[in-house]
Amino acid sequence: MLGRKSVAGRVSMLAGVLTLSLVSACGGITSSSDRVLFDGKYFRAKAKPVDKKKMPTEFTVVVNGVSASLDGAREAGRYEGTKFCIKNFGSSSIAWKVGPDTEPQNLRVSDDKLTFAGACQRP
Repeated sequence: MLGRKSVAGRVSMLAGVLTLSLVSACGGITSSSDRVLFDGKYFRAKAKPVDKKKMPTEFTVVVNGVSASLDGAREAGRYEGTKFCIKNFGSSSIAWKVGPDTEPQNLRVSDDKLTFAGACQRP
């Protein structure tokens, strides 16, 4: 009888581990209802530092799908830049070199991507 309890315990533990693995794997998936829309559209955007060691406050934001809406892409870029600065420096203040308020003719648009550059202002 001791052998059956041991096997049953192992099976039960394995089932628990598998269940936790599945639940944690699903936690990384963002539902479409969690997406932030700009001008009624979703834009994939990413902010990253230019040189994390030498100039940690300077960053770029690349927004994909700018052809869907220039105004929406601008606001998506502003949003990503703000998130980046708050997360890394605790402030939403940004000095944009090329940003959401830049004149349209001076924006960096290439291959349906809009690129902003800025620097987070420390509090």
